[in-house]
Amino acid sequence: MSSIAQKPAVDWRCHHTWRRASKNTAWCLLGCAIGDFGTIAFFQFTGIPWPTLAIMILAIVNGLLTSIALETVILVRQMDLRTAFGTAIGMSFISMVSMEAMMNAVDWAFTGGAKLTWWVVPIMLAAGFVTPLPYNYWRLKALGRACH
Repeated sequence: MSSIAQKPAVDWRCHHTWRRASKNTAWCLLGCAIGDFGTIAFFQFTGIPWPTLAIMILAIVNGLLTSIALETVILVRQMDLRTAFGTAIGMSFISMVSMEAMMNAVDWAFTGGAKLTWWVVPIMLAAGFVTPLPYNYWRLKALGRACH
């Protein structure tokens, strides 16, 4: 018999936690989408001839930066600026990276490049929301950690 106590598995049926994780994910998505879509739109409207991969990498970086900035602004209401910034980076970075990667993968898969069209944006947002949601739920349920 083992004397090591095992932690119980995460209960994936908690409606309260899904609501909280969904709210956190939506805030992250808003921040990511601002930087990501803004970057893609800039290149799309100006016609600057950058390679698609370079545009998407820049869009991902800008999406991460705007998401961190938005989350820091939200958190600074609850804590000092330095702590808010550290929390925004540390607690949701994996979520943001997966969100950004999926949004850009969907854009590339459906349009063949870094192109915003009226019909691809909702698909990008849906994919960007659903991808990190289970991770955000797990962080809340298993670790008791949220970014908001």
